Amino acid sequence: MKIKKISMGIIVSLIASTSSWATTLQETVDVTIKTNPDVLAASNERNAVSKEIRQARAGYLPTVDLALGTGYESTDSPSTRAISHENVHMNRNEASLNLRQMLFDGMQTKNEVLRHTARTNSRAYSVFGAAENTGLEAVEAYLNVLRRQRLVELTDTNLEAHERTHDQIKLRSERGVGRKADMDQSQGRVALARANQIAEQSNLRDAETNYLRIVGVKSESLSEPESPISLLPETLDEAISIAIENHPTLKSANSDVDSANSQHDTAAAVFYPRVDFELGTTADNNLDGVKGHNNDVTAMFRLRYNLLNGGKDKARREETAYLISQAAEIRNNTFRQVEQSVRLSWNALETVNRQMSYFQLHVDSSENSQSAYQQQFSLGQRTLLDLLDSENEVFVARQALVNAQYDQLFALYRVLNSTGSLLSSLKVALPEGSALVGEQ
Repeated sequence: MKIKKISMGIIVSLIASTSSWATTLQETVDVTIKTNPDVLAASNERNAVSKEIRQARAGYLPTVDLALGTGYESTDSPSTRAISHENVHMNRNEASLNLRQMLFDGMQTKNEVLRHTARTNSRAYSVFGAAENTGLEAVEAYLNVLRRQRLVELTDTNLEAHERTHDQIKLRSERGVGRKADMDQSQGRVALARANQIAEQSNLRDAETNYLRIVGVKSESLSEPESPISLLPETLDEAISIAIENHPTLKSANSDVDSANSQHDTAAAVFYPRVDFELGTTADNNLDGVKGHNNDVTAMFRLRYNLLNGGKDKARREETAYLISQAAEIRNNTFRQVEQSVRLSWNALETVNRQMSYFQLHVDSSENSQSAYQQQFSLGQRTLLDLLDSENEVFVARQALVNAQYDQLFALYRVLNSTGSLLSSLKVALPEGSALVGEQ
C-alpha cells in the first residue's frame, strides 16, 4: 500500500536557554553516535578483531629465532671414557639463529586472513547496526522531550481555562446567584487540572533524564524536526527490498557465514603437507664433553606431513561444516527478523496515518462544542458540569492529537531505521568503526 504525503503541522515552542548543545535532531543524533558507550564499545570490539587480520597475515612472513645458553655440563659417554675414566665437567655455551619461511601450508594462512577479514566486517556491520539503533533511541528521546513540553503547555492551558471558569462561578456566588455545589465542583475540577499539570511536569523531567542518559548532554533549546516523509520508500515491498539490501544486521550475518566458510577451509590445511625453507646457524662451545667450538650453517627445505592424528583433523573438518550450517540458519532467522521489523514499522505508520484525521476532527468538534457551551452557560442554558466536561473534552482531544503527531513522526523515523537508512537520512556520518576491510 502506498503512503500519502503527510502534513505534520506540529508547532512546538522552544525552551529558553542561556547555553545550548544539541539544538536540532541531526546534532542530537550526531553527538549521540560519537559519545554513546554502546556504539563506542562496538567500535572497540571491531578494532580489536581487525588486529587478528594482521596476526593471520604474519603467516606469510618469515620468523627469526635467536637462542642463547650458558651453563654447566657433566658428560659420561664412550668418547669421554676413552679419555678419562671419570665424568667430564665443562662450562657449556650455546648460540643459534634460525630463519623459517613458509612456502606452502595448505592455504591455511590465506584462509585465516579471509576468516578474520569476514569477522572484522561482521563487527563493522555490528557497529553500523548499533549506531542505527542508538540513533533511533536518540530520535525517540528527542521527540519525547518535545512531546512532553507540548503536553505541559496543554496542561497549563487547561488549568487556566478551569481557573477562569472557577472565577466566573466565584463571582456569581459572591453576587448571590450561584450555588455552593457549583463552587465545590468547580474547585474540584481546578484541583484535578493542577494535579494533571504536576504529573505532566514530572513526565517532562523523566523525558529529559532519559534524553541525558542516551545523548549524554542536557536537552536544551530543542527545535522541531522536519518530517522525513519524502525519504521513505513508496511501498512496503520496496521498503523490504531496501532492508534486505542495506540492513547492517543482515550484512553482519552474511559476513559470519563467510567467516564460517573460511574456517572450514582452514580446517582442511592439515590434510596437506607443509613446506618451509629454513636457514640456520649455531655457535656452540664445549658440547657433550668435547672441548672446543662446534659451529655450523644450514640451508634446508623441509617438508612436514602428519600421517595419523587419531581422527582429530577429520572431526574438526566436520565440526566446521556444522558451524557453516549454524551461521546460515542464523542468517535466515535474521532475514525474517529484518522483514518483520519493516512490516511492524510500516504497520505502525499506516495505523497512525489513518487515525490522524479523526484525532483532528475530535479536536475541532470538541473546541466548537466548548465554545457553544460557554455561550449557553452564560445564558443559563447549560449547567456548570456541562461546561467543565466540555473543557476537559477539549483537553483530552488535544492531548490525543499531540501524542498522535509525535507517534506519527517517530513512526517515520522507525521505518527508516528498519531499512538501515536512519543515519543517512539525517546526514549523520557513521562511526569510524563501521569501516569495512577488503580481502587481504
